[in-house]
Amino acid sequence: MTPPRRLVYLGSPAAAVRPLRTLVEAGFEIVLVVSQPDRKRGRGAALTPTPVKAAALELGLPVSERVDDVTQAGADLGVVVAYGRLVRPHVLAALDFVNLHFSLLPRWRGAAPVERAIFAGDHETGVCLMGLEEGLDTGPVYGCEHLAIGPHESADELRSRLVAAGSDLLVRTLTEGLGEPVAQEGEATYAAKLEASDLKLDWDRSAIELYRMVRVGGAWTTFRGRRLKVLQARLSEVEADQPTPGTIVGTTVAAGEGALELVEVQPEGKAAQPATAWRNGARPAPGDALGG
Repeated sequence: MTPPRRLVYLGSPAAAVRPLRTLVEAGFEIVLVVSQPDRKRGRGAALTPTPVKAAALELGLPVSERVDDVTQAGADLGVVVAYGRLVRPHVLAALDFVNLHFSLLPRWRGAAPVERAIFAGDHETGVCLMGLEEGLDTGPVYGCEHLAIGPHESADELRSRLVAAGSDLLVRTLTEGLGEPVAQEGEATYAAKLEASDLKLDWDRSAIELYRMVRVGGAWTTFRGRRLKVLQARLSEVEADQPTPGTIVGTTVAAGEGALELVEVQPEGKAAQPATAWRNGARPAPGDALGG
């Protein structure tokens, strides 16, 4: 296939900004950027553009919220990176698309592949460039990059490395020409979007499982009936006599197996703070537990 030069780009979050900038720097002509509509973000009433839309406007690129505009853009190829919406069949019929997906397909198809890989304790993940189809991340693959997952790596840190590797993979593959893709092989797993309930720390679980949840981001528990976010933690040793799960000893919390040392927390209605500062203010009494 002749290397495409005129592209439309569909993306929305911060993770999709670097691939867009990398394409522009590599000399590809971005004839249209499609991103999700402006939204109210935070307490203010003002509408805020997505990170991709803001970057596109900074680069002087035409932007639309209507994916149907792709069909009239005169592009050679569409590039999708975390757009956040399905591309409808009539648009797929009008233009070929590739999709940059942050997993080693067919493992972790869907909305939260980075988080689910950490949740599951995977030692490896990656990024794949695939053809876009109507099915959820089912398209044939043009190429992948493999990355090891660090044992203490957060989802944000891992996503940053995947974005860098994916941006290079995207530009290299488009520059060389797409070639023939290969069908996905192996057992498919699905990365459903994480809800707040998924991130509630159940202290009956092992400390290793709870640590993975903290690394994903958004983990929380309760103390005296109020929510306590756990922003950073580390695995800890426990005495031979394992306390009841949830029991607080200093800044260490007993789990079903092992323990988790709290490093940074955020009590409900307050700013983030070191766990030692929280403990000094909260003064847990003997027998107090998290999650009760």
